[in-house]
Amino acid sequence: MVDQYQKQAEWLKTLAHPVRLCIVKNLMAKGSCNVSDMQHCLQVQQSTLSMHLQKLRSAGILEGSRTGSEVIYTLKDTAATQIVEILLQEEEPALPNQ
Repeated sequence: MVDQYQKQAEWLKTLAHPVRLCIVKNLMAKGSCNVSDMQHCLQVQQSTLSMHLQKLRSAGILEGSRTGSEVIYTLKDTAATQIVEILLQEEEPALPNQ
């Protein structure tokens, strides 16, 4: 049982970075995206972006498919989508006390 928690904790650590959260959030909004568009949107160097994409791919959170010379990334793991939706949801204003 502890092994399963270890695996889940490592998966969560993969998501627990601002750039990777942003990548997932943007893919949720767009459906798919190439590296050039991501780099322009995120304002990070291509080497930095590639490192983050590799971590997400290794964790099974996203996948890339090559079309010609570019790789198009899409989300693969619905659990990641659900967690990011929960983490980044807009807080609803509190109702006034009655």
